[in-house]
Amino acid sequence: MSLRSHHESCAKSGHRRGFLRSLSADRSGNTLMIVAGALIPVMAMIGGGVDMSRSYLSQTRLQQACDAGVLAARKKLGQSVVVTGTVPSDVDTIGQRFFDANFQNGTYGTENRSFAMTLESDYSISGVAAVEVPTTIMQAFGYDEVSLTANCVAQLNMSDTDIMMVLDVTGSMADPNPGETDARIDVMTATVKDFYTQLSAAAGPQTRIRYGFMPYSTNVNVGALLQDDWVVNTNWTYQSREWIVESTNETTSSSWQNWTWKSGTASATTLHQVYQATWHPPATHGNSENTIGGGNGYYTCDTPAPAGNKTDNRTLLSETNEPYAGPPAGTKNIKHYTRTENGTAYWISRVDNLCKIWTRTWNNYTYEYDVVTVPVIQNVYRWRYKPLSVDVSAWRTLSNGCVEERDTYEITDYTNVDFSQAKDLDIDLVPTAGNTSTQWRPMLPNIVYDRAIKWDGSGSWRKPQKVTLDEYINAGTAGLSACPAPARNLAEITSTELDTYLATLTAAGSTYHDIGMIWGGRLLSPTGLFATANADRPGRSTSRHLIFLTDGQTEPLDLSYGTYGVEPLDERRWHSGGTYNLTETVENRFAVACEEVKKRNITVWVVGFGTTLNPMMTACAGTGRAFEASNAAELSNTFSTIAQQLGELRITD
Repeated sequence: MSLRSHHESCAKSGHRRGFLRSLSADRSGNTLMIVAGALIPVMAMIGGGVDMSRSYLSQTRLQQACDAGVLAARKKLGQSVVVTGTVPSDVDTIGQRFFDANFQNGTYGTENRSFAMTLESDYSISGVAAVEVPTTIMQAFGYDEVSLTANCVAQLNMSDTDIMMVLDVTGSMADPNPGETDARIDVMTATVKDFYTQLSAAAGPQTRIRYGFMPYSTNVNVGALLQDDWVVNTNWTYQSREWIVESTNETTSSSWQNWTWKSGTASATTLHQVYQATWHPPATHGNSENTIGGGNGYYTCDTPAPAGNKTDNRTLLSETNEPYAGPPAGTKNIKHYTRTENGTAYWISRVDNLCKIWTRTWNNYTYEYDVVTVPVIQNVYRWRYKPLSVDVSAWRTLSNGCVEERDTYEITDYTNVDFSQAKDLDIDLVPTAGNTSTQWRPMLPNIVYDRAIKWDGSGSWRKPQKVTLDEYINAGTAGLSACPAPARNLAEITSTELDTYLATLTAAGSTYHDIGMIWGGRLLSPTGLFATANADRPGRSTSRHLIFLTDGQTEPLDLSYGTYGVEPLDERRWHSGGTYNLTETVENRFAVACEEVKKRNITVWVVGFGTTLNPMMTACAGTGRAFEASNAAELSNTFSTIAQQLGELRITD
């Protein structure tokens, strides 16, 4: 600001100084002239006060208008400019409009108003406003106007901020949105990188921004973040199976011995024909969008091999019996044969999706051999499917990183949750060593079976044990217990580290929103498992945000082995025919977990990508923090909006 002081200007008038000196030197006692002369400085003082008062009012209003203009322009500029380098065309227009609204042309009788803005290298916007204030009384003293200027800068700054990214990595994230070619998971990771870049540009040199990541699908991978005492390290029970001897009987066993070639020839085995095998997709069970059967489908060789003309003539030459010591003791029978083979034979083998027909030819191929038969004791083996106690003391070696939840109960009234029983929903509860109800349990999908659902989808759930030779669905082999990429605790992260981590995300599994919210809250809470690491820095406060991104509705699958075991068999939080179905159970628990997160002074943002958010999701986020994005551009705009709201738009000196 520059104001021309009328006091300094008056001192420059030699004519007026001469008049006053003459008046002061006049000793004639002319009182009237003395009084008249005294009025001149009095009028100058009064006039200067009036004009200066109007100048100060104009200066204050001009500064306010300058601030309003750059603030509006910086808000319109947004954060995407950091990534795209593109400045919205109407930034200057918006800034000028706000300046005009706060300091209209002619305010306080001012003239020659001007306002100009500049985009600085740190993406702040600076402004310079100027105006002239015509004088009134001071014009009599030769001063026609006072020139005023105001300088202002608007900058988007960040306070210390913790951000937990809870990211849906279910199987559908591998699909693109309609009209696009990139998979949703690839669009999501690119958007997260841009979001990181935008916040980094808004952070001051002393600002701490930390990021945590919680990928979720059927379960979450948090094993590497847990202390040993937080996990059951003795025995835990799994829906599994064991190989048992069901019965024993005495029979005989025969074997070829003493084989001797006599005459004739046999060709080498050669490849006769190769053709494409027939693919059979898996059968369905439970949720129609999740399929199983024959593993993940199977191939068959449907073109038969040629009949061939091979003959096989066998003649018994002799037979003897002799004592056999056993066990069991008895008689050994020895039959001595001669055998002659002629002609050509064909047979089929399959390797992956190829069927191969093989052939071999025999020409009076003659040999002798013994068939030796002895008594044996035969065990009849069967699978016993049942809950089995397994030693998990070496859980870090056994586990894939995903865990089963600690104790809970089937909630029928979600307005009155007993957190002493629902320990899974108490996000701040720190496990007690040796108290298994408070501890997590390692997931072991390779030993868990869906009793009694077969690979072709037939069968029904059975809680009692089952002894059979049937093969029931194994969760690990069938892909029904997808374990996402490992979660990450809050930490400052470089762009290279971020790229490396996001590259580990893959799309697989079913949609269980509740476990994502539960564990996202646990990793972000300042008063729970990681309270010491998550605490504010001395003398500084931290803004905490949980960003929950999903591409689909809640879609649990009864066949899945997830964080609550095999739900129809373990029934830890739900049972078929209960108050709520499985989908409603997951959604209700999501809502409870979300409220628990917000009680920790955490702001929750929910983004639906390629999907419509249901009322449970929008209620979790609250007004202004729930977004829907149908394509990559809309997702980018959504995260830019969130980035801007995370920062503090303010005037700097």
